[in-house]
Amino acid sequence: MGPESKAHAVEARTYRATVEYDGTAYFGFQRQRAGVPSIQAELEKALAQIVGHPVRVTGAGRTDTGVHALGQVISFTIEWPDKHGLVALQRAMNANLSPDVVVLRLAEARPGFHPRFDARRRTYEYHILNAPVRRPLWRQRAWHVTQELDTVRMNEAATMLIGEHDFATFGRAPVGENTVRVVHSAEWQRFEQGMIFRVCANAFLHRMVRSLVGSLKEVGCGKWHVDEFIAAFAARDRKESATAAPAHGLYLVSVEYDE
Repeated sequence: MGPESKAHAVEARTYRATVEYDGTAYFGFQRQRAGVPSIQAELEKALAQIVGHPVRVTGAGRTDTGVHALGQVISFTIEWPDKHGLVALQRAMNANLSPDVVVLRLAEARPGFHPRFDARRRTYEYHILNAPVRRPLWRQRAWHVTQELDTVRMNEAATMLIGEHDFATFGRAPVGENTVRVVHSAEWQRFEQGMIFRVCANAFLHRMVRSLVGSLKEVGCGKWHVDEFIAAFAARDRKESATAAPAHGLYLVSVEYDE
């Protein structure tokens, strides 16, 4: 490489982005087999169109089919000229992404950054439409539950989740067998005809939030007593969980890091 080529060489750098998406039309975040739509594949396709070669995207959370995100965090490494700037890269990504996906924020990542392994807290929300009549505009945004739900009882049970516990009843470990997690907060809030369950933890098991919501819903409608929920929790047995809530009411809200 001659002096002139070296002067114009662009160093590969790792970038970190916060992404929002509507997961309705996708088979989760993680890349699937060819032809099956996923959020990861959509992001990688957009980046490949920008830089002209395949790019690997890593995400903080592998959201399931139909699950949405308000604050998914991703990273990728590409060559991007300093003169173009981050604003131009963000605009280019959004111009090439489908209307279901958008990059909200973009920054250069610190050396060695990994969106999944470096995350300290993750927050999810689950939305329920608690009304006798369905709402078509909420069809892919919230779980429609017609039975009247008791928020007080549901919060009494949810309080039991806070702290370090074995959550084997409500999910399976993505890797290995460790099902112990630390839940920092777990609370139901009611608004008009709806309810939102907001839960923050150091990490989550596969289907953990949806299983928690399904079981807490049984408490809210009176099918389970709070003591029965606590007993199911203590059993550390997936068979003791109620049916998981549907995916379309779940949102990955934020991922927090030390910095």
